[in-house]
Parts: sequence; C-alpha cells; structure tokens
Amino acid sequence: MTIKALLTSAAITAFIVAPAAAQETHLRIQTHYGPETISGKNAAQFIDDVQVMSNGEITIEMFYSSSVVASVETFDAAVNGILECDMTGGAYQTGKNPAFQFVGDIMGGYDTPYQQLGWLYKGGGYDAAQELYNQYGMHLVGWWVVGQESLASSKPIKTVDDFKNWKFRSPPGMETKIFEKLGASPIVMDFTEVFTALESGIIEGADASILANNKGMGLYDIVKHATYPGFHSMPSDHLACNKEIWDAMPEHHRRILDTAMQKLALQQALTAEYENNKAAAELRADGVTLHDLSPEARAAFREAAVSTWPEFATTEEAKALVDSHTEYLKSQGMAN
Repeated sequence: MTIKALLTSAAITAFIVAPAAAQETHLRIQTHYGPETISGKNAAQFIDDVQVMSNGEITIEMFYSSSVVASVETFDAAVNGILECDMTGGAYQTGKNPAFQFVGDIMGGYDTPYQQLGWLYKGGGYDAAQELYNQYGMHLVGWWVVGQESLASSKPIKTVDDFKNWKFRSPPGMETKIFEKLGASPIVMDFTEVFTALESGIIEGADASILANNKGMGLYDIVKHATYPGFHSMPSDHLACNKEIWDAMPEHHRRILDTAMQKLALQQALTAEYENNKAAAELRADGVTLHDLSPEARAAFREAAVSTWPEFATTEEAKALVDSHTEYLKSQGMAN
C-alpha cells in the first residue's frame, strides 16, 4: 500500500471513530413561580434554550411553585444537595446576611431593569455579588429582572404626601423603613392575605407585584387606583447554583448557562413591559386610574431609600454592596 493510501485510510478511520462520551450535567432547579405565569413561561424557554444549545448534554428538571421546599428554603436546599440550583431571589436570604437585600431588591436605586442589569454586568456588581454568594457555598449565574412593581390602592397616590397614614401591605425588611420615613403605615403580611385584607378594608393598598400580575390576581376588582409606571421596588430574581457543582461543570456548560441567563434577562424585561402596557390599557378602560408620580416625588422616594441603605447595611458585605451601587449610580449621573 502506498503512503498516500495509508494516509487516506488513517484519515477515514479517524473520522469514523466514535466520539468521546459527551459530558453530561443534570440540574434540579426550583423556582417560586408557577408555570402559567410570565416568569414561569420564560423559565421554560430558558430550559429549552439550555438543552438545545448543549445538544442535550445539559438537562434541567424544574420544580415550579416551590414544590420541593418553601421558597425561602430553596437556597439552602441547593447548598445541601437536595437541589443543584436556586431560581428564586436573593431577598429571601436577608436573614443570613442583610447584604442579600442589595442583590435581591435594591429599593429606590434604579428605574428600569436595564439600569439594574447595567450595575451587575458593567458596574462591577457581578464580582461584588459573587463574593457574597461564594461565602455561602453558592455561585451566582445571573439575574432576571421583571421590572418595577406597582402599588394597588383604594385612594389616589399622586404625590409623596399621599403616603401619609396610608395603610398598605408591605413585605418585611427595608421597605417598611423607607415608607415609614414618608409617613406611611406599612403592615407586614403574607402575600396570600392581600386580597382578603383589601376586601375587608384592613389595608388601603398593597405592594404585591407588577401591574399585569396585580390585575391577574383581581386586586383592581377591589381597588381602583395604581401607581404606574412603578417606582419603589424592582426585585432581582437569580439563578444561583451549588458552587461545587458549578465548578465541576465543563467550561462550555457554564458558558451556555451564562448566555441563556442573559437572554432570559432580556426576555423577562421585554415580556413584562409588553404585558404591563397591555394591562394598563385594559385597566384604564375598566375605570382604574393609573398614577405616574412626578420626577420630584420619585426623587423624594429615592432620597428616603438611599438614606435607609446604610441603616440596613449592618455587615461588611452589605456595606461593600451599598458602596458598589452608590459608585455606579454616581457614574451614571443618577445620584450625587
């Protein structure tokens, strides 16, 4: 056999040799969102993107509506191996460290999801947040931000003065401190109690979710006022994975997950904006009044919020994150 024939034969043989076994990653992830919600549907698309881009090397088993453990326990379930990843939000972990407030809901800091994502990806936020997550055995993959939430109210909310003595449902934590500074009377109660409390008049309003979700819950069947666009709260949901699991993944799997998360972040912001605007038109037609606070009112809220950050930042990790946000806001001309 000639040298040319040998080389040709070797090349053909190399081509038909079975490829090395593909590296496989299986992730069990829990989210607090139901599969029928805006976020649940976007999470399903994230799963499909990851599995297709990885050619099946990465498979994801998603547990919706916190069906394995309570939402607040998802983070620890990933740390302890019950799950691999947590797809809820950092704000659930403020009991561990108040620093999680500043990666979970940076109240008063940003007006849009794009600004908030700007801090994470362009303003040094990713590295600052990663130090916090790594300290607790987790790796932050990324954020998906649904946008500003809207307040539902039985009375008009036009100015900062309208917050005085306003009784409303508030989640626990920093938000209560901020609104108390503005004269409001926040009442901490479980999310599931909001509808009944509004109906019975125990509260005059509620901080529940974005406008479209509030409409879907039927809140505006009871009260006829809402703040829109929102201004006070824009939670950051995260994908965070057990750090040992993450570190053991092949690099191309980590890159696929990172890329898919950035697509999810864009789609989440776009979808919420679309659904909110559609809900706003329908609510106006149904007689609900939407109040867009003036720049002066928004500035007053931001001032109250930013002044509360240091009060809540009682650990070194929290202080570092507050400094990071403050420096970024100044660099963007959004703070003095």
